Amino acid sequence: MTRDEVLNEFRAAGALLEGHFVLSSGLHSNRYLQCARVLMDAARAARLCAVLAGQVKALLPAPIELVASPAMGGVVVGYEMGRQLGVPAIFFERVDGRLTLRRGFDIRRGARVLMVEDIVTTGLSSRECIEAIAAEGGVTVGAACLIDRSGGKADVGVPLAALTRLDIPTYPADQLPADLAAIPAVKPGSRGLK
Repeated sequence: MTRDEVLNEFRAAGALLEGHFVLSSGLHSNRYLQCARVLMDAARAARLCAVLAGQVKALLPAPIELVASPAMGGVVVGYEMGRQLGVPAIFFERVDGRLTLRRGFDIRRGARVLMVEDIVTTGLSSRECIEAIAAEGGVTVGAACLIDRSGGKADVGVPLAALTRLDIPTYPADQLPADLAAIPAVKPGSRGLK
């Protein structure tokens, strides 16, 4: 699947937004990719994740045993990646600011885990999830996401498969370009503006 084909899937779902957005990293951007809208269509999610699963198989030399994702953004894509790869999928939830397993989920000590997210921007939440996997005894052997919006610059500490890589500029709140500063900021993700 080409970059344009991936972006066409986002456009068709009304999931490629333009304006002034605050990302979960706290950085600001003029473009936002709303993966929840892309993944709400099960056929589209299956189509995209089938391609991503193929990339994961090519990237990793040995099979994985488990998919683990951070909630909220990674839950649906993690589930579909688990389905595509034929392994269970679990997710971590943020409790008191820390990613934690709940709902009876656990990781067998030494299990080979694929960490899956929807979007990677700075890699911070990916690294947090990978640390949480290690704390539970798992070994993260790779990571996957629908979109790497760092253009390949984010280092998550393990090989990262992405449907496509985009280089969408991001800015700290105190370094906004004038055209972006002139537009009110919104945070369409799951964490909301504070």
